[in-house]
Amino acid sequence: MRKAHYHFNVVLRPEPEGGFTAIVPALPGCVTYGRTLAEAREMAKDAVCGYIESLRKHKEPVPTDDETLVTSLDLDYAQVARR
Repeated sequence: MRKAHYHFNVVLRPEPEGGFTAIVPALPGCVTYGRTLAEAREMAKDAVCGYIESLRKHKEPVPTDDETLVTSLDLDYAQVARR
């Protein structure tokens, strides 16, 4: 049975030459790029849809980020240097 809704976290990383790389951690190898944040999000949606289509074709389960918690860490140099 197919789910009616999927949830995926997307990491959007600015690139030095401009634009943004979009990475979908739940789907290994699902990485794309957009010139703007909006384009990167749209490209990520397209990449995820293609990835899911391939999984279904091969009768593999579709992983999601339904239970994943995302956080950020801010460390200063002194915290890192103590280790």
